[in-house]
Amino acid sequence: MAEAQTTENPDEFSLKTVEKQGGLMKEDGTYHEAFGGTELMTKALTERVDKDLLEKFNIIKSRVRTVSEDKPNILWLHDLWNDPENAHLKDAEARKRFARLVFVSNYQMNTYQLALGIPFSESFVLKNAIEPILVPGNTDGSWNKPDDVIRIIYHTTPHRGLNIAVAAVQALCENGYKDKIHFDVYSSFEAYGWPERDKPYESVFKTIKEHDNMTYHGFKPNDVVRKALSQAHIFAYPSTWVETSCISAIEALSAGVQIVCPNLGALPETTGNFATMYQWNENQQFHANVFANFLKGAVDNYKSEDMLRKLAFAKNWADNFYSWDMRANEWTGMLNGLLQIEEAKKKVANGQGT
Repeated sequence: MAEAQTTENPDEFSLKTVEKQGGLMKEDGTYHEAFGGTELMTKALTERVDKDLLEKFNIIKSRVRTVSEDKPNILWLHDLWNDPENAHLKDAEARKRFARLVFVSNYQMNTYQLALGIPFSESFVLKNAIEPILVPGNTDGSWNKPDDVIRIIYHTTPHRGLNIAVAAVQALCENGYKDKIHFDVYSSFEAYGWPERDKPYESVFKTIKEHDNMTYHGFKPNDVVRKALSQAHIFAYPSTWVETSCISAIEALSAGVQIVCPNLGALPETTGNFATMYQWNENQQFHANVFANFLKGAVDNYKSEDMLRKLAFAKNWADNFYSWDMRANEWTGMLNGLLQIEEAKKKVANGQGT
């Protein structure tokens, strides 16, 4: 049995509204000194899409602080529908400020529509994207990841199930797997510029640091994590947070890493059902036990031909479906379409069209 340490998960909604000295949030809704998913996507978008085209819009990320009166406003939503910051979207008049609401998954869009009454006509889904991860390979195209020890990885913030993952790895080591696995943990609220928020997880971090089969790496830049993924075999992700998408999972797929996670939130959609997935349960101890069993199965079956074939197919799918080359074209198409709509509206207003 995997007994997970109890941790007091912070309210992620309130975390994101805390203002630091000098101001934590930028006018576009991203955060100073943060390297979270929204910030990574924003940076990539500005690098991938024509700057002159982007300049014609005011793209707000999730949290509305400044609405332009000179440009069409796009609200690029990354968070859950029940985030208090999204309450204004229930008001049809408030939504008229935005030329389009952009969602990062169909799951997310549907929850907003069901809960807030947002019409499909005001919505657009543009999924997150990544640069494909290079995996060490042989000349015949097969992978060449060292597999004498199965490397398990966790590379998201600690409040999303790290305590459960640690308990599962502990249980494996106590039951004959000590020489077979190693657990690498890249996890800290420093990713959002909030290192002080790690305090509730100090006991979990301590367990990792003191365990021979675990290494705590703390926060590391995305390029370091991506390199670690290229050497990893299994992403242990017993998610306790409802994801609207999951860049960590997308990068794991691209790295040929087997994902073990529940069918919670957007994870089935994001992983294309390639993950080793189990039924979510609200009871933490039950969840921990189920996850531990699935993680054991993942370790046992990792080297099977069926699994390696599945992971290769999943990588090919992720590298193409979540490619920034594809997503940049989709953004460009949507933005140009919105410009045409805005131009048509102006003509109608000037009595030049219908």
